[in-house]
Amino acid sequence: MSAAQMSTKAPYAPTMAGLGGTPSTDIDAPITAVFLVLFIIGAATHMTILQLNNRKGHKFILSGMTFGFCMARIMACTMRLVWSTHQHNISVAIAAQIFVSAGVLILFIINLVFTQRVLRATHGTWAWAKWFSLIFKIYYASIVIMLVALITCTVQSFYTLSINTRRIDRDVQLVGATYFAVGAFLPLPLMLLNFTLPRRAPLEKFGAGRHRTKIYVIVFCSFILSLGAAFRAGTAYVPRPRADPAWYHSKACFYLFNFTIEITVVALLAIFRVDQRFHVPNGSNKAGDYSSTNVLEKGSSAVSVEKEKGKANTDVEAQAQASATTLTEPAPAVAH
Repeated sequence: MSAAQMSTKAPYAPTMAGLGGTPSTDIDAPITAVFLVLFIIGAATHMTILQLNNRKGHKFILSGMTFGFCMARIMACTMRLVWSTHQHNISVAIAAQIFVSAGVLILFIINLVFTQRVLRATHGTWAWAKWFSLIFKIYYASIVIMLVALITCTVQSFYTLSINTRRIDRDVQLVGATYFAVGAFLPLPLMLLNFTLPRRAPLEKFGAGRHRTKIYVIVFCSFILSLGAAFRAGTAYVPRPRADPAWYHSKACFYLFNFTIEITVVALLAIFRVDQRFHVPNGSNKAGDYSSTNVLEKGSSAVSVEKEKGKANTDVEAQAQASATTLTEPAPAVAH
């Protein structure tokens, strides 16, 4: 496809430089292939953890979400590999950019869920309040809405030449990038609040490992995810022409602030076994449920209860049968 055709027929080639530029077969293809393998390993690892836990009745949906993120990154890497061999295919470029932008939100949400659990364990008097839980639910919903708006405006910007429409699309993209950066950074001030406010009740321990280690995992993940999100948002505010990109549009910055940070978080979640550290009883809905043995986990606990009942019934039947056998046995003859 010629440059003239690209300029007169939608979708139109972008006029501003993008992070990482157009991928090439000599540089981007081998690097992207390495990350592709790493994300495949990450997906297999977290799916294995999820399946092993399910067999034990240990419910931890966040492992499935991490698997979903790895699958999204596998798609992103695949699309970039296709883009590197079809550099003038704008449709492939659009798909690659959308997968790169959208997937990381899953990691933001996972870290926010961890943060919410730590706050509930430390400040159960208000962290379990309906208004506080509602704030998190509204924020999760707003992330999805913002993602839909961002994808819509990104695609639309490739299919219009209207200056006003492109200005609106860019404004939405800037708001979205900033909003997502706030979501990545949010666990840090919440953890500061966790330490600053006095506790009105004893610490409610949950999951495996030390409570302090849980906080370290949250803070580290939030820090590096915020670094990547802030970099992407910051570069969006200082655009450059496609023919004259800045240093922050380089391929090194793209892979460092995107895939490198993300695979680090994926590996960290597996190495630190967050499925054990951040596990809470299913059905927890009030202070005290995290450490309570009375909260039944749907499925696993019900099966365990049935097994215990069955075992008890079997023991009773065995005892009854043994007693009946003893009563029916003939008495030994008395020697004269």
